[in-house]
Amino acid sequence: MHTLIKLPIVIATAVAALTVQSQAVAQEKVLNLYSARHYQTDEVMYDTFTKTTGIKINRVDADDAGIVARLRAEGAASPADVILLVDAARMASADSQGLFQPIKSAKLDAAIPANLRATPTAEGVTWTGFSTRARVIIYDPLRVKAADVATYDQLADPKLKGMVCTRSGSHPYNLSLFATVVERLGDAEGEKWLKGVVDNMARAPKGGDTDQIKAVASGECGVALSNTYYVARLMKSSKPEDRAVMEKVRVVFPNQGTSGTHVNIAGAAVAKHAKNRDNAIQFMEFLSSPFAQDYFANGNNEFPAVKGLKIANPAIKAMGGDNFKAETIPLGVVAKNMTKVQQMLDRVGYR
Repeated sequence: MHTLIKLPIVIATAVAALTVQSQAVAQEKVLNLYSARHYQTDEVMYDTFTKTTGIKINRVDADDAGIVARLRAEGAASPADVILLVDAARMASADSQGLFQPIKSAKLDAAIPANLRATPTAEGVTWTGFSTRARVIIYDPLRVKAADVATYDQLADPKLKGMVCTRSGSHPYNLSLFATVVERLGDAEGEKWLKGVVDNMARAPKGGDTDQIKAVASGECGVALSNTYYVARLMKSSKPEDRAVMEKVRVVFPNQGTSGTHVNIAGAAVAKHAKNRDNAIQFMEFLSSPFAQDYFANGNNEFPAVKGLKIANPAIKAMGGDNFKAETIPLGVVAKNMTKVQQMLDRVGYR
């Protein structure tokens, strides 16, 4: 015997089930994060955000170029809410491609210095720095005096002929520094400075920042550029050979008597097509909290971006970077020099 169920009852039951399911989905608070940061300490930071707010983080990890390519391919269908990248040049490039949206936040305005954010517009700010790293000069004390590398400008001094080593001039870490120098010196003098650096090179640019430090220690180079966290990693390494490298080199925070040492950022932005915009802004504000700033700074040997916060990182203190004068030229302004500087690099042969 078959049981007969009236069709309207079946439909009503199905609709009711779908309604409950839809409400459950609507009530679930989520944040879709595309991140170029790959540090274990960040996991604690994300977990704490979820426990504090109830907002679940769905994360996609890739490098900066991969994230930008994915955003462009996904277009308006992208699920991304927040983008984390690790360089001002990369932030500016993604911004110029229309991949971010401006936001307004009194909390962020109060916490993060204006020079560590994109240039504001009437609609708001498109990206914000949450941690900083200094671009320092590494030198061999047996071949070079500290006074001869006290400024970035001196890297072009003929006194350092055949001594300078760097990674590619087109790498974003160098592009950001060079764009700052050009902003400070002007186009003509900036290009002249870049030519002087090329003339002083010990070998063609290659490798990463750690390779430059090791090249100075080995005697291949007398002077190099590096971000501070690479220096700190070697200082804190459990490998005797890494610590031996740091015993052979010295670190200078350039331009302390003038414009200050160049700082770059790891930053975040709300994606252009963010579906969870409120959650995204809440996450951005969380990144400026003392708790998150501590994880940013100590997890990757960086400096906090929030004004007035101090860190207790022994490696940072040992290299003399716990209280240095930082450059104040806005990174949003500097970012506009990137294309121009790349053209200069091509003209002077800085590969």
